[in-house]
Amino acid sequence: MADCVFCGIVAGTVAAFPVASSPSGVAFLDVRPVFKGHVLVVPRPHIVQLTDLPVADLPGYFRFVQLLAAAVPAALGSQGTFIAQNNIVSQSVPHLHTHVVPRTKGDGLRGFFWPRRKYDSDDEATGIADAIGKEYLRLSVTDTGRRE
Repeated sequence: MADCVFCGIVAGTVAAFPVASSPSGVAFLDVRPVFKGHVLVVPRPHIVQLTDLPVADLPGYFRFVQLLAAAVPAALGSQGTFIAQNNIVSQSVPHLHTHVVPRTKGDGLRGFFWPRRKYDSDDEATGIADAIGKEYLRLSVTDTGRRE
């Protein structure tokens, strides 16, 4: 879709801090992260919400999300992740996206109030994206025996 920022990121026409790519989707840093290392995962085609994702695409998409949920804490030293999706209500971009947010006990995140932060610099964001991407590649090779 021409006016969708996430479609532009998938196509490479909109700048982003890429984390990982697979046949099922693209992952990149949220530019307004809840915590540094907050990743957004989107399917390649323009799909508005989870209920529109074809059943045949569910395993590949959610395996991609699952690997990133493992890569984020391994790369950043967090204790875990928070995985979330909004469908229509509170969906800031009308393209299906899954939030993979690093979590550490006592980090201050409570309920559904998501305070947003900024990266100190593009270099910091690039370094974080690269670290998560490298861990994702390590995990995907371990999982499949090949790079996706």
